[in-house]
Amino acid sequence: MNHDAYPTLRVSREDGIARVTLDNPPVNVLNVALMADLRHLLTALKSDDSLRVIVFDSANPEFFIAHVDMSLVDTPDAFDELAADLPDGVNVFQALGELLRHQPQVTIVKLAGMARGGGAEFVTAADMTFAAIGRAAIGQIEALMGIVPGGGGTQYLAGRVGRNRALEAVLGADLYDAETAERYGWVNRAVPADELDDLVDSLARNIAALPEGVIAAAKRAIVPEDLSEGLLREHDAWAGQFARPEAERLIRGGLAHGAQTLDGERDLEGLLRGLPG
Repeated sequence: MNHDAYPTLRVSREDGIARVTLDNPPVNVLNVALMADLRHLLTALKSDDSLRVIVFDSANPEFFIAHVDMSLVDTPDAFDELAADLPDGVNVFQALGELLRHQPQVTIVKLAGMARGGGAEFVTAADMTFAAIGRAAIGQIEALMGIVPGGGGTQYLAGRVGRNRALEAVLGADLYDAETAERYGWVNRAVPADELDDLVDSLARNIAALPEGVIAAAKRAIVPEDLSEGLLREHDAWAGQFARPEAERLIRGGLAHGAQTLDGERDLEGLLRGLPG
């Protein structure tokens, strides 16, 4: 596919499989450009009956999606264009997760770096995730910025790991390694890093080669849970916290101390916990 159509993505397709590599330097923040490209791509692929599987990975070995772009605190209207055609009952961040969650193709994340905040929400919305041992990490770190997940994360995570572990992840605001994420049910499987590519490629090819109608039948039988009420509750909780001065102070403080730079992102949790009170 033409890279110019999706500047933050590298997209190729072969034998019923689309391979989507996220490429939004330096750390793949989920900014307006990346979110718009993902929304447009998923919408375009939705009606493609020849496509059966979509595999997502990252061009950056350290970061899958670092988190939502924290600099949006200075440009609150940046998402207005994306928000203009939202489905009822979801905010602009939830809309991306819901689009992914209801994609007719099988969606697989190949996680070999960090996925925090909005990145973790994207991972959890996908049908399947396989995580590289020693390299992958996932976490909902929004609490360190004075907010809660607002892009579907609370709802998706509770469905994956249960209420008690979802509260641990949201309020503990830590990164979870591949083995722990597998044990909790956050990802399908923790895989040795040097086996991740082969495992996901084999699975994707096997699914894409299934007889006509099998994928659609399975997705009709194993439907995504209706989260409409929970997403409204989540949005209200997120928006209420985001409006507080403390959230703005913490987000600006994180940016001032190196968030969204390569060095700052390598221990963002430590950076945010160390901000002056």
